[in-house]
Amino acid sequence: MIRRELITRLCKAYLDDKLEEIDRIPLIMAPRKSKQESRCCAHKTRAVLKYRMMALLGFNVADEVDELTPLSTYAGYALRKKNKGEGFLTVVDEACYACNKANYVVSNLCRGCVARPCKMNCPKDAIEFVNGQAKIDPEKCVNCGICKNECPYHAIIYVPIPCEEVCPVNAISKDEDGVEHIDNDKCINCGKCMIACPFGAIMAKSQIVNILQSINSNKKTVAMVAPSILGQFKGSFGQMVNAIKALGFDEVLEVASGAELTADHEAAELKEKLDEGNKFMTTSCCPAYVDAVAKHMPEIKDYVSDTPTPMQYTAKMAKEKDPNCETVFIGPCVAKQAEAQRDDAVDYVMTFEELGSFMLAKKVDILECSEEIDMAEFPATGRWFAESGGVTKSVLHRYEDTSFVKNMTINGLDKKQIKLLQRMPKLKVDTNFIEVMACEGGCISGPGIACNPKVAKKLLAANLKSK
Repeated sequence: MIRRELITRLCKAYLDDKLEEIDRIPLIMAPRKSKQESRCCAHKTRAVLKYRMMALLGFNVADEVDELTPLSTYAGYALRKKNKGEGFLTVVDEACYACNKANYVVSNLCRGCVARPCKMNCPKDAIEFVNGQAKIDPEKCVNCGICKNECPYHAIIYVPIPCEEVCPVNAISKDEDGVEHIDNDKCINCGKCMIACPFGAIMAKSQIVNILQSINSNKKTVAMVAPSILGQFKGSFGQMVNAIKALGFDEVLEVASGAELTADHEAAELKEKLDEGNKFMTTSCCPAYVDAVAKHMPEIKDYVSDTPTPMQYTAKMAKEKDPNCETVFIGPCVAKQAEAQRDDAVDYVMTFEELGSFMLAKKVDILECSEEIDMAEFPATGRWFAESGGVTKSVLHRYEDTSFVKNMTINGLDKKQIKLLQRMPKLKVDTNFIEVMACEGGCISGPGIACNPKVAKKLLAANLKSK
């Protein structure tokens, strides 16, 4: 809610030509005498709001050189498209402070028993007894969990660090000051840490200012909406398209049209690879999974489909129609920014959350928009890409006889699934087509969604049925 309010206020400031006044936003959102203070004081909350806004302007918080640099200066840098540092996720260190340094903690249930199995079995000598109770030294502890399993009173508990727990590639860890640090050499930009953090300390760097700038320019700006939009907002697809045009976009393309091409090519590619004797092939439309393969699973690189993603196909169509246009992919994914950086046809990426906040800032109500649209019709199979299992369903739809396909769906990428994929080339399994989605449930559960995934699933089903 706080992030969405910040995005809305940022959009409104740009639309009202008052970007130089955004330094007041943290003061407005956290008045000194607020009774709803969630941190120690209003000043702490304001600092957190400032750095979260800094991320929305597209900058790494850790790259700050001078603490006195105002947000309006960063806004100016953003408008001039100055270098914004590496990575697409950033940690607001002012907000990251409450998680334990160690995962295992001794509770007050400790009876100080004579046998002391926790201390006797600790492989790192990390446990001492102080005033008759066990105490774990976080500097020595390696989080093996032996002490927890050996304690007869169940006095030692496992306390997960949410962001570290959900990261499938161990790309985030605490530094010497207890603040989480993202290793961009390991990070696959899945955004799971951002969702898991209960303090809102992890932010995706936004391109919203540059998108607003593009809409306000003389160039044609094309919105490319992901199929999962059908599960994000109330209203018909026609109303969504007209709402996006009301924001200032010159044209709206449905990425589901690109998904049709992806499904066509993956179907042909799968048959070709199996005929050549390959054991299996995995999908390639999830950019977080593709990054995971490149950085952590090189052993299965040759088994990943070479077919471009729906976003890439759609952007290519837009550029062929008008080479000078600027394309904006609108979807639920942070990792799409990394993919867009590798594709010259995609200029910017916007999340559904940012789209919804933009509509609030400009007072565009989807339900009040017309349902009439002038867009090319195509089969609905491209829209199936929005949820887990949809890519497989769309690919299989291309075959008259599907008996040769032994498919498997990895619904959410985690540490366990990555280990499985790493072993796949050596395993004897009755599987030759694997769909991989980093987000559980598929794109309708991405980190940049605007709607609860359970509600999104129902909305998507209703929209697909109407199609």
